[in-house]
Amino acid sequence: MLKNIFNTANSGLTDAGLLLLRLAVGILMLTHGIPKLLNFSQIVEAGMFLPVLGSPLLGLSLAIFAEVLMSVFLIAGLFTRISALPLIVTMLVAAFVAHAGDPFSSKEPALLFLFPYIAILLAGPGKYSLDHLVGRIWK
Repeated sequence: MLKNIFNTANSGLTDAGLLLLRLAVGILMLTHGIPKLLNFSQIVEAGMFLPVLGSPLLGLSLAIFAEVLMSVFLIAGLFTRISALPLIVTMLVAAFVAHAGDPFSSKEPALLFLFPYIAILLAGPGKYSLDHLVGRIWK
């Protein structure tokens, strides 16, 4: 099973495209997650975040976990497919729960992140990743 997690068999151009995609969505998502991390207490106090299991603190913490830590993993190409899962869930929640009653223009940013994350989940990290390096070591 671990062998499949680090499987990175793709052509050179595909690998370069996957690297570019991982870097782009990872770095762009950090611009959403880092402000949440830096303003954590103000966001919680203002009640500006969707509660998870009744707790806005938990909801915000899970969003920061995905948007910051999983984005860093995605950029590095480390545990890429696993890292994409919390990002996918976060974008689904943002689009269809947090912005459920909002116009499409409010859902659109989350959807624009969602589909590249799904593509990364399906395609994997490519050979320009730490997953590829770890996979070669484990062979």
